[in-house]
Amino acid sequence: MTSITRRTLIAGGSAAGAAALAAPALAQARIEWRMVTSWPKNLPGPGMTAERLARRIGEMSDGRLTVRVHAAGEIVSGLEVLDAVRGGAADAGHTASFYWQGKHPATVFFTTMPFGLTPTEHMAWIEHGGGQALWDELYAGFEVKPFMAGNPGFNMGGWFVRPIRTLDDVRGLRLRVAGTGGEVYRRLGATPVTTPVAEILPALQSGMIDGAEFLGPQSDLASGFYRIARYYHHPGFNKPNGTGELIVSLAAWNALPAALKAVVENAARAENAYSLAEAELMNARALAALKEKDIELVRFPGDVMAAARSAAGDIVREIAARDDLSGRIAQSYADARTVLAPWSEVSVQSFLDARQPD
Repeated sequence: MTSITRRTLIAGGSAAGAAALAAPALAQARIEWRMVTSWPKNLPGPGMTAERLARRIGEMSDGRLTVRVHAAGEIVSGLEVLDAVRGGAADAGHTASFYWQGKHPATVFFTTMPFGLTPTEHMAWIEHGGGQALWDELYAGFEVKPFMAGNPGFNMGGWFVRPIRTLDDVRGLRLRVAGTGGEVYRRLGATPVTTPVAEILPALQSGMIDGAEFLGPQSDLASGFYRIARYYHHPGFNKPNGTGELIVSLAAWNALPAALKAVVENAARAENAYSLAEAELMNARALAALKEKDIELVRFPGDVMAAARSAAGDIVREIAARDDLSGRIAQSYADARTVLAPWSEVSVQSFLDARQPD
């Protein structure tokens, strides 16, 4: 039996007191993260989302966790964000998952897929349909923790120097296009080009590309694409959603106390909802402004949509066959669309049809 002496009681009490004093001090320690982004500084839409997210984290943590934002090109290019966070050059990043399809093809599901989930359907899948757990599992291989953290809403189909009136008009084009939409266009006979956001307009001006898709009217107007390519196409079949992601290095994430983890998670969730609401209004205003310029809104023709839909289905099946995790992600995404689509049709689609005057 262990004996307890006055000396051991005093020593034990001193140690406990020191621990009690140290715990609050540790909990109140101030932490600063460096966050790199894939966006030009203050770009309407995702650039502003990154700035607001950083402010939310700082304010919600009462300054215990601050985030310093670095736009694309300040530390790394917009297409090197994941490597920077994984490699320790940054603690966090604000970006989009489809930029990493070269590292793992299933990453694209967590931004958008051609003919896939709408913004609110995507949120339902991530939050309530098992999407977040699969996202965490996939990104554990990159040594980062992902969160939905911004959404510019529905995307447009893109800007073209010449209008797309038939499927033949797609063949031979060089197009800046991100995500799985690039592979869809390749199978339709175009050449997809991966171009950082800041380089899209110069590429259009130089004739290096014949068209480009980016986001919706808000960001597109600010980027000035209409000055070169006046044909603005819809629907945005290749990007029906635009979920942006906050990625945090697992080392930085695991070092946070539970309270600060909750701050980061809820700041990301708040910014995701806020930015989607903002996008609805700002995209509407920007589209009205664009209509006053020398542009033409062009609806993609039926033969293009049919060919694109067929190609997209083939691509999803190919991704699903890559490995077990890809298959589980693709199946979960497809299950969510199967469950959600009938409700979207009798709620949103039916109502919008009814709202139109005869």
